[in-house]
Amino acid sequence: MIEYLQAGERVAYVSDAGTPGISDPGAKLVDAVREAGFTVIPLPGPSALATALSAAGDWVETFSFLGFLPSKAKQRATALQQLAAHPHAMVFYEAPHRIVETVQAMADAFGGERRLLIARELTKLHEALHRSTLAEGPAWLEADANRQRGEFVLVVEGAHAESASEADHDALLALLMEEMSVSAAARVAAAITGASRNALYTRALALKKD
Repeated sequence: MIEYLQAGERVAYVSDAGTPGISDPGAKLVDAVREAGFTVIPLPGPSALATALSAAGDWVETFSFLGFLPSKAKQRATALQQLAAHPHAMVFYEAPHRIVETVQAMADAFGGERRLLIARELTKLHEALHRSTLAEGPAWLEADANRQRGEFVLVVEGAHAESASEADHDALLALLMEEMSVSAAARVAAAITGASRNALYTRALALKKD
């Protein structure tokens, strides 16, 4: 491409997967062209990010675009746990072969009560939008194999201010740990409160140590 530009040609880059540079290898091309001293001019085009947000609803006032999560389960869980208290709606991209496990990982990390928009195959023939909670998401996807096909945008509700305090459920955890293990206490507390099981487990460990 740079050789074409050096020869005085103009080059247009169009991605077959959406908007160039947004979770797309086109970003590397942009860097290479700029480093070679040429101008990059953006043109408006189809964006799965903006398309999904336009149909999400008024619960998405502010958002953070986070693209694709790590493909390995442990790394994905760690990345999500770090976002558990993030106050803005979060927008992710995901591939069909990981969609169910990713939504389940989100429910485990954030708690099942948060709102979720599953947007599939946006602007294409089989476009589908589904609003649910994180807890309901995996079952809805697994109920029909066709719901797991295509490319996905996931919009997840951000943390509420009142749920950001890690000490909110200390009394419940302390009571449960008198009768059961830390892991079991976290699981039961998550079922009762809808809070993140991973976050409750981490807090229960800290309480036990204290």
